[in-house]
Amino acid sequence: MSRDEKLRERWDDLVVKLSAQFSDGDPLELDGIIYLVGVQELGSYHRSFKKDEKVNLMHIAICRLLEPYGYYDFEFFDDEGWPHYKVKEQLPPLKAGEQTVLMKEALVNYFLEKEYII
Repeated sequence: MSRDEKLRERWDDLVVKLSAQFSDGDPLELDGIIYLVGVQELGSYHRSFKKDEKVNLMHIAICRLLEPYGYYDFEFFDDEGWPHYKVKEQLPPLKAGEQTVLMKEALVNYFLEKEYII
């Protein structure tokens, strides 16, 4: 099985599993899964977030997901418990499809690391 096929299979498995746990039957999309990672990384599971906080959750998720690729480094948690990252290396210019593949790969790797999927 090629690397792309394995990624697609794992991605599909991840979407099914997360959708069953967090969605009302509709498959979660990429942004929704990134948002879930942000909530996971913040550790505040049972609260509502304002619109700007949701944007910040997406940002910390992307930083955390791309940290293993060398693009970000974790710096510290602020007084409210929000993680902060610094840019280590700028992302190269990517086409929309390439960005999607990178994020799917990063998400699959994150959930493999967390042993949520195998």
